[in-house]
Amino acid sequence: QVQLVESGGGLVQAGGSLRLSCAASGRTFSFAVMGWFRQAPGKEREFVAAIRWSGDTSDDTSDADFVKGRFTISRDNAKNTLYLQMNSLKPEDTAVYYCAARRGYGLAYDSNAYDYWGQGTQVTVSS
Repeated sequence: QVQLVESGGGLVQAGGSLRLSCAASGRTFSFAVMGWFRQAPGKEREFVAAIRWSGDTSDDTSDADFVKGRFTISRDNAKNTLYLQMNSLKPEDTAVYYCAARRGYGLAYDSNAYDYWGQGTQVTVSS
């Protein structure tokens, strides 16, 4: 089993920044990709970004069009921790942000492709 615990959410004004963290424990060798998803009230869960647990090229990360230039996904393998640096936040970024991990190697956009999930952390951006 893999346990994922997110932290770093909170309330921020538009234009501000937050950094989310996701600490992984358990059988961390069993997954190849980690990602961030978000879900706003009344909306479906949507893909934010993903990264392979090994590899450091641009092909080892992927992110949604709506976060390009604002959010950056990264990882610290030694700490088994995934990060999401969020800059230039907008009110429409308000959502619960979830960390996820999958055994497969592809940078999947579909939440059904992920095998493990954290409990989520709330991000609220005020205008």
